[in-house]
Amino acid sequence: MPLATTRSVDDVPAIRRHRTITGMSAILLPLLTETEIDWEGFRGHVRRTAEAGLIPAVNMDTGYANLISDAQREQVLRETQQIMDGGAFVAGVFVQDSPGASFDFDAYRSGLDQILQYGGTPIIFQSYGLTDQADADIVAAYQKIGQHAGDFLAFELGQMFAPFGKIYSLDVYAGLMGIETCRGAKHSSLSRELEWQRIQLRDEKRPDFRVLTGNDLAIDMVMYGSDYLLGLSTFAPEAFARRDAMWASGDAGFYELNDLLQYLGFLAFRDPVPAYKHNAAQFLHARGWIQTTLTYPGSPTRPDSDVAILQNILDRLEA
Repeated sequence: MPLATTRSVDDVPAIRRHRTITGMSAILLPLLTETEIDWEGFRGHVRRTAEAGLIPAVNMDTGYANLISDAQREQVLRETQQIMDGGAFVAGVFVQDSPGASFDFDAYRSGLDQILQYGGTPIIFQSYGLTDQADADIVAAYQKIGQHAGDFLAFELGQMFAPFGKIYSLDVYAGLMGIETCRGAKHSSLSRELEWQRIQLRDEKRPDFRVLTGNDLAIDMVMYGSDYLLGLSTFAPEAFARRDAMWASGDAGFYELNDLLQYLGFLAFRDPVPAYKHNAAQFLHARGWIQTTLTYPGSPTRPDSDVAILQNILDRLEA
């Protein structure tokens, strides 16, 4: 069922035509076997994403950030730095902990230092220790992160994506905007209502703060003032870039292309949501961009019958 909303259409933020959209795309980590990463496929995917005009985001959920080893995570950063050659990229800071854990700043600092060493902008994955704190302590934790890292991005993650995720109160979100080095926050609640609230708060308090939609079920949130950091765009970064250019130029073809990409999103991000990564592997394999349809061990899978539907969408995107 659709998520409930309490607001009138008169209260929804205005559509912002001709706006230049900033797109960030989470990079799928492809596999050759269950234990061997397809580094050639990964490099090609990062390169194509950057050439399309999107900012690659590595070691995200799409890159199995909660499953890969620290050595693999660092290799991802090394490969990305070489490909980007000074260009901008984003990388996830993931801290593994358990329910009831305390906030582990030392673990976050280690992840931050690893990313900064390779020239990336950190985006902070939540952890039990971070989100189980009182609101004021959560904001203080991000302040400490910003003091150490400089510019960074925050990340709200709904529990349909990960059990350690939490959608913050608007007081916490306002606190994030009060941290100068926090340049934006990815919002992954899959709720238009909650994201509209954040857009309005941003417009009131800090217009340069980026609300990065992570709503793969409502990718048209960019019309209302969000930018994006999506897993869905990993399927077709060039199509997302084309869509974004249409919006900026006022080309009404935006709507039909957005509809097709949203159809892909509804297919890939159905329950169980984390299985979208297997759909991504199926799709990129059909494109000839990676060598297998394997997904990382521990990540849920989709049926082979999805491939025919994905191929139909791909044919329509390439028509």
